[in-house]
Amino acid sequence: MSHIAIIGCGVVGATIAYELSKVKGLKITVIDQQPPAQASTGAALGVLMGIISQKTKGKAWQMRQTSIQRYETLIRELEALTDRTIHFNRQGIVMLLPEPSMSSLEKEDGGILEWKKLQEIRQSQGFSLEIWDTTKLKQVCPQVNNDKIVGAVYSPCDRQVDPTALTLALIDAAKHNGVDFKFGVQVSGTQPQPLSPSGKEDSEKYCYQLETTEGKITADWFVVAAGLGSSLLTSQLEQMIDIRPVLGQALCVRLGHSLGNPDFQPVITGHDVHIVPVGGGDYWIGATVEFPTNKDEVKADKELLELVRQQAIAFCPDLATATTIRTWSGLRPRPEGRPAPVIGHLPGYSNILLATGHYRNGVLLAPATADAIREMIIAN
Repeated sequence: MSHIAIIGCGVVGATIAYELSKVKGLKITVIDQQPPAQASTGAALGVLMGIISQKTKGKAWQMRQTSIQRYETLIRELEALTDRTIHFNRQGIVMLLPEPSMSSLEKEDGGILEWKKLQEIRQSQGFSLEIWDTTKLKQVCPQVNNDKIVGAVYSPCDRQVDPTALTLALIDAAKHNGVDFKFGVQVSGTQPQPLSPSGKEDSEKYCYQLETTEGKITADWFVVAAGLGSSLLTSQLEQMIDIRPVLGQALCVRLGHSLGNPDFQPVITGHDVHIVPVGGGDYWIGATVEFPTNKDEVKADKELLELVRQQAIAFCPDLATATTIRTWSGLRPRPEGRPAPVIGHLPGYSNILLATGHYRNGVLLAPATADAIREMIIAN
């Protein structure tokens, strides 16, 4: 029986654990230095922008397609297995199209031609995109009231999920399948050795053991899904993957009633600001994108969060009367000098896999990441 050790239990690590738990002949241990669904997972809004993404080919599109399709079965699967309820909005995403600025690089048509091209591509791929003019937008989403909006693109196949509820359900389902979770456990060292009996330094290495604050863990495979913690882990193996923090802030507001039509509550997004209905007249609004100013140190800027709130109000003026009931922030793991995410073998090691650095797409790409990791393990 092969033993898999997964380091990190955000949404990515939890999804990998659950998907691997369905493979016969695997023993799986997940360790995390903090409770589950913390860090970037706990701060995410769970907006799954797959079909409405401008990615149309290659790995970037394939991962989005795989994830969006898997979510349609995954949520029902988890709810049936765990008796948990996972907030999963199946009413799509409405992307607002701003009035073009002639001083910018925006097209005179507001980018409609580009959206029509994407619409044709998505149709050929089996997905729907709708392009709405202002009349249609006002009819379907009367809560949007802004003269600078020239229309919208509606993606009925995209979704939104509560990342924390999803992660906790994944953990419960994985436990049901025999996965062992160890929280509050920190990795303190590794035990690599050359794969080649010659012991030459240039030979590929094999990591057979982790040293942790709760003792040693021996495994056949190690999966690093530790987000920002991945840099320290990989530096201990002398193959550091440089991942930097980017802070995101969000807030939950209480309106007490639904915006617009209560029977049609999609995510509304524009200018990179999301208005996310979460039920009961509550809405999540976010998120900021804040880069470190001094090395890896980044502090939440209240003014930037207020700008995000004001932008949401500019789109949907009714939000001006909403009460802020909670604010939160989290650090997203962004790979330095390479595209996100980082998935594959750690260079120089035969049995260490990376599933990290998803930046702002951890929730969206978690199913596709788990699929990729499972295939790498099964293929060996």
